[in-house]
Amino acid sequence: MKTKNAFTLLEMMIVLLIITIILLITLPNITQKETIIREKGCKSLLSVIDSQILLYQIEKDEVPSIQDLINDGYLKEEQAKCPNGKSVEIINGQATSQ
Repeated sequence: MKTKNAFTLLEMMIVLLIITIILLITLPNITQKETIIREKGCKSLLSVIDSQILLYQIEKDEVPSIQDLINDGYLKEEQAKCPNGKSVEIINGQATSQ
């Protein structure tokens, strides 16, 4: 009598159960880290915009708006929004996210 080497249904269900438990444990952690990464990305973008504001002020001797920075090539259009979806504004010569 020949025996076939194969997984039983019970073994497959146990493996799927273990994989499901691992996913349920790790997914909330991954989504939380994504939020943190987007917030840090926004802070970095604001820092870049602050340096471009300073450069604009040195060259033009006035405080720019976001649209001025985009029109004069200091920023790209997509840099007017943070990675977390908030828009960027310039208030008192400093970039802030709203």
